[in-house]
Amino acid sequence: MANDAPPAVLYATDDASAGAVALITFNRPQTLNSFDLAMHRALWAALDAAEADEKVRAVVLTGAGRGFCAGADLSAFDFAPGPDRVRRADPGPVIDQAFNPTARRLQALRMPVLAAVNGVAAGAGMSLVMSCDLAIASPQASFIQAFSKIGLVPDAGSTWLLPRRVGLSRALAWR
Repeated sequence: MANDAPPAVLYATDDASAGAVALITFNRPQTLNSFDLAMHRALWAALDAAEADEKVRAVVLTGAGRGFCAGADLSAFDFAPGPDRVRRADPGPVIDQAFNPTARRLQALRMPVLAAVNGVAAGAGMSLVMSCDLAIASPQASFIQAFSKIGLVPDAGSTWLLPRRVGLSRALAWR
């Protein structure tokens, strides 16, 4: 049976700029572009394509629909009661094997990366914005670090990036 699901990440180069700008769009609007492992892999492939194309001199990262990225797709975790619940619901492996490499990869690209934030950027989604070289936010954008409210340690570099992007005073006041 063919997979009719739309791609989780869209990649295009801008003809008007002679291909100098690569547009990468998170394409899971029904989940506010929350990431599962397949979406990380699709993003990595898009970043590989941008780096391999000598014409590409900048990357624009955005989200389809009303959200930039709501962080991790929590439906990928098993919170059901029962044996091994802590292991099944542990976000640690996903952070270590997916979000952290994605954030590092964005920071290491040979070209600048601009986050065009069109809606909510929550949790690791906000970390991805902070991993970019520049962020431009629409009036509908919102930035949420909900980790302390849900009992998690910030992931994908948030604890390091936040004070460097917004300043120590604002980072300490963030709720």
